[in-house]
Amino acid sequence: MKTDLSTYNNNWYQPGSRFKRLTWYYVNELFFKSSLFPISGLKVSLLRLFGAKIGTGVIIKPNVNIKYPWKLSIDDYCWIGESVWIDNLDNVTIGSNVCLSQGAFLLCGNHNYKLKSFDLIVKPIVLKQGAWIGAKSIVGPGVTVYDHAILAVGSTTSIDLEAYGIYRGNPAIKVKQREIN
Repeated sequence: MKTDLSTYNNNWYQPGSRFKRLTWYYVNELFFKSSLFPISGLKVSLLRLFGAKIGTGVIIKPNVNIKYPWKLSIDDYCWIGESVWIDNLDNVTIGSNVCLSQGAFLLCGNHNYKLKSFDLIVKPIVLKQGAWIGAKSIVGPGVTVYDHAILAVGSTTSIDLEAYGIYRGNPAIKVKQREIN
């Protein structure tokens, strides 16, 4: 059997009305993916307007890309760094005091390579309290990063990261335990 993309059917996936998605597309391009609007408070207000649940003290830097804000929940005092991409085809839940460093990529979707139709697969991502996703790191679909775990710079994970673990590499492996003084 060979992959046959002519049989691909994504009709089951309905992330929101076309009007809502189109309106968000332009807001995202103008206010989030651009460097022209560095005001974090405005971005937080726009996310809330589109259905995101956003806590207190959330900082959102320029050039951030968010797929669907109505599938996003960010708790208090989180930092979303420059050029972060939250490709939340499914729910992304970010606990308090989480840091997403520059260029981090949260990816909720993939494709089923076992089927010739290459069907879409979506799974949620959960980042628990105090987690830190390093610059240019990738978190794959279905991953939970537990309390205070770290995914080091340029690392990739498709597995859960245990609390206080420090993970590095591609695929990421635990290299030590985090100690917070």
